[in-house]
Amino acid sequence: MSTLYVIATPIGNLEDMTFRAVRTLGEVDALACEDTRYTRAIFERYQISRPKTIFSYHEYNEESAGQRILGLLRGGASVALCTDGGYPGISDPGYRIVSAAVEAGFRVEVLPGAGAVATALVASGLPTSSYTFKGFPPRKPGPRRRFLEMEREAPHTLVFFESPYRVGRFLADACEVLGNRRAAVCVEMTKKFEEAHRGFLRDLAEQFREAKVRGEVTVVIAGNSPKFARQEEDAEEEDGEGP
Repeated sequence: MSTLYVIATPIGNLEDMTFRAVRTLGEVDALACEDTRYTRAIFERYQISRPKTIFSYHEYNEESAGQRILGLLRGGASVALCTDGGYPGISDPGYRIVSAAVEAGFRVEVLPGAGAVATALVASGLPTSSYTFKGFPPRKPGPRRRFLEMEREAPHTLVFFESPYRVGRFLADACEVLGNRRAAVCVEMTKKFEEAHRGFLRDLAEQFREAKVRGEVTVVIAGNSPKFARQEEDAEEEDGEGP
């Protein structure tokens, strides 16, 4: 039966490829990938024989490339789908073709692997039993604050992706809307210069206000619980400004 293989790829460190993913990439008839240059590095690193058919599948050609994938599946081919890192469909192209393949009756098999959401969540030191992944927040301040407002009373941990150019402004808005909660800013996870900055939102917002951040950023924020909130009077006492 024709199968669409949805393959998670490393988010930075190429050693995070799984044996299953390497084997499958060497067996499929066709590969649709977000950036053929990035995927080429995986094939070279693991000496994988490339499928005869390789083409791009990204946010700007999802419809046409998706139709090509469906055509290959209808012809009996097995097709692999991968992005530049992590899971296709998680803040990356993939959801539409997976939905279309399921609706058309084709088998869809997901090959698990590295992902920024789970990696940052565990590294944050915040509760992992219940969390919500919110993806990228809006770029403009007003919509961004309304976006955050929807989760203000939620008790679960929140996970966001953010541009390195806006992380300081996002943290400041999060503190204003959600309160001064515990959070973590995870930068370049799994890569050589990986960093996890942990603390309270107000302090992190100040730390990143003028900072020049490079690479991928995942922000984890505690849910609405007194256990993870810092009251202003507590902060004043710690700074030696209290009575």
